[in-house]
Amino acid sequence: MLLSLQGATVRFGGRAVLDGVDLAVAEHEIVCVLGPSGSGKSTLLRAVAGLQHLDAGRVALDGRDQVGVAAHRRGVGLMFQDHQLFPQRDVGGNVAFGLRMHRASKAEQGSRVRELLDLVGLPGAGRRAVASLSGGEQQRVALARALAPRPRLLMLDEPLGQLDRSLRERLVVELRELFGRLGTTVLAVTHDQGEAFALADRVVVMRDGRIAQSGTPLEVWQRPTDEFVARFLGFENVVEGMVGGEAADTPWGKLPVPADAAQGPRTLLVRPAGVRLVGADEGLPCTVAARTFKGTHVAVRLRPEGDAPRLEAACALREAPEVGDRVGVEFDAAEIVVLG
Repeated sequence: MLLSLQGATVRFGGRAVLDGVDLAVAEHEIVCVLGPSGSGKSTLLRAVAGLQHLDAGRVALDGRDQVGVAAHRRGVGLMFQDHQLFPQRDVGGNVAFGLRMHRASKAEQGSRVRELLDLVGLPGAGRRAVASLSGGEQQRVALARALAPRPRLLMLDEPLGQLDRSLRERLVVELRELFGRLGTTVLAVTHDQGEAFALADRVVVMRDGRIAQSGTPLEVWQRPTDEFVARFLGFENVVEGMVGGEAADTPWGKLPVPADAAQGPRTLLVRPAGVRLVGADEGLPCTVAARTFKGTHVAVRLRPEGDAPRLEAACALREAPEVGDRVGVEFDAAEIVVLG
C-alpha cells in the first residue's frame, strides 16, 4: 500500500475529531473521503500531509512511518478548495513553485510548466496574470502546481467546492481521465457525493471522526451500511420494520425484502425508483404533496393516509402526477435494502 493509516487519532480540546481511523490507499487508486462538515475528513487529509499532529496511531507512506517527517519532505501534493495561488506570480510562476523548491533547473522548470499547462487544458497560459483567470482556470493552475513535483500521492481538499455546478460536473470528469492517464494516486475529501462518486475508485464515508462505510461507488450507493449513510446520500425513504421471511411489516404496509435479509426489527431503505405509482384504488393510498423537476426525472413527494411517513418516488417526466392527485403505491423488492 502506498498510504496506510493505523488507529489515526486527533483530539481538539479532549474531543476526538479523528477517532482511531484505519485506512489504506493502493498505488494508482483514487479514494474520495465523503462526509458532512465536522466529520473529520479534512483533519484526516491534514494528518496525512503532516500539517496536523497525531495524538495516537500512525501514518505510513511506502511502508515508512511518517512520525517526525516534515510536510515538505513527505513527497505529497496538496490542493486546497480556495486554490491559494500566489497573486504576485504569473501562471507559469505558480506552476513552477514546487519545482523551484526542489531546485530544478530553469530549463527543467520551463519544460515541466509547458507540459502541465498543456495537460490541464491551458496551453500557452504561462505569462497570464492569476487575476485574469476564471474560477475553473484557477483550479486547473492549482492542479498543475500540485502535480509539478511528481508527488507520490496527490491530496485534494474540496477541490471543486467554489465552482458552479455545471463547471464542477465537467471538470470532475476531466480530472478522472487525467489521473487515469498519469497513473496518479489520489486521496480527496469532499462533502459532495456526486463529485465523489464520479471521481473515485473507492468512496469512504465518515461520521464523527470514524469511517462509517468504505466501498466502490456502486457498492455504497446500492447497499448503504446504515441509516446515517443512506440519509447522507440523499435517500429519504427510510423506515423501521419487522422482517419475517421475505416480507417486512412497516408503516407503509408489507414490503418485500430479499430472501437472505436479516430477520427481526430492522431499518429499511426504499430507493425512489422502487416506489411504483399505480391506480388510486390499488396498493398504499397516497396524495401527491409536492413534485420537483430533477432534469432526468421528477421527484414526487407522497403523503400516505394515516400517520405513515412521507415517501419519495422517481417518475418519468411525462408520467408524473400533479400536486393533489390521489395515487396508489406498490413497492419493487429489487430497490429495497435492509440496512445494517
